[in-house]
Amino acid sequence: MAGALVVTGLMAGALIKPALAGDQLTVVSWGGNYQNVLRKYVYEPFSQATGIKITEAVYSGEVAKVRAMVESKTVSWDVVDTGSNAFVMCDQGLIETIDWKKLGLDRAKFGDAGKFDCGVPSQFNSTIVYYDKKLPDAPKTIADLFDTKKFPGKRGLWKNPYPALEWALIADGVPKKEVYKVLSTQEGVDRAFKKLDTIKNDVIWWTTGAQSGQLLADGQVIMTAAWTSKASNKQFNTLWDAAQGGGPSYWVIPKGSPHLEEAYKFLAFAGSPQPQADITREMPYGPANRDAMALVDPAVLPELPNTPEHLAVALPFDPNFWVDKGDELRQRFNAWLAK
Repeated sequence: MAGALVVTGLMAGALIKPALAGDQLTVVSWGGNYQNVLRKYVYEPFSQATGIKITEAVYSGEVAKVRAMVESKTVSWDVVDTGSNAFVMCDQGLIETIDWKKLGLDRAKFGDAGKFDCGVPSQFNSTIVYYDKKLPDAPKTIADLFDTKKFPGKRGLWKNPYPALEWALIADGVPKKEVYKVLSTQEGVDRAFKKLDTIKNDVIWWTTGAQSGQLLADGQVIMTAAWTSKASNKQFNTLWDAAQGGGPSYWVIPKGSPHLEEAYKFLAFAGSPQPQADITREMPYGPANRDAMALVDPAVLPELPNTPEHLAVALPFDPNFWVDKGDELRQRFNAWLAK
């Protein structure tokens, strides 16, 4: 049947083998509406298919929490939903190296995202620019975010060095494919902050996704960086130029998970096409499994960050750069903000 969930390997075994009464998992994600969507399209269907009960937990991406559990051998989390922090946790040996043969998933279906050894890709999201529909001129490139003469007024930015530094360099003429090469040099960092200086007095900094949308809805800014959302897609116009793909999110397993076998079953399910396609019904996150794209409602495709059209103008995120340089650049960014 078209759109039916196809399961293989470990997942098929999970469906055949009756779950024991004690089979359970603690799965950790980001909370908010995203948590509700995961419950509806991933957690509950998984439990129905396997009989394995899921206990939900919420965090804010803190690697320190995972590290503390692993180092003290008191791991109570079985599966964690991660972004670029997955690379840090993998580098520090805090999460399992994934045995793809146990999953029964085709690793090639995840493209470059599937080359990561410590997790199963779940979805792609992006930081883009939303702007007021009433603007007389529509911003067309990320350079317009920095053009206060053509677009006078306040603009919102995430209180974080990325993608502010990358966008500053692109607005200053650096080709997207050379951004991280330039930002790896002291001269490049100086150049990025010099460009940010030109709009510093016109920026309102936000720290949560809800804040970014509210700033624009209230008219406090004329445009803002924001994470893609269904609500913002309806309310505002979008600028996809230099959209910073946050890279894929990953489902990972902390080392010492007390339910390793069940955690693998969850990764097999969550990495399969149907749940990833179902999430797009309520969240504009692109499926990581390429087979899921055929199951997505065509009306939703223009909202997804990983369509060919959006990828053609996007800034590819380099998580390894931020693993290496993140602490140093965050310190400088915070010092710059305080001036």
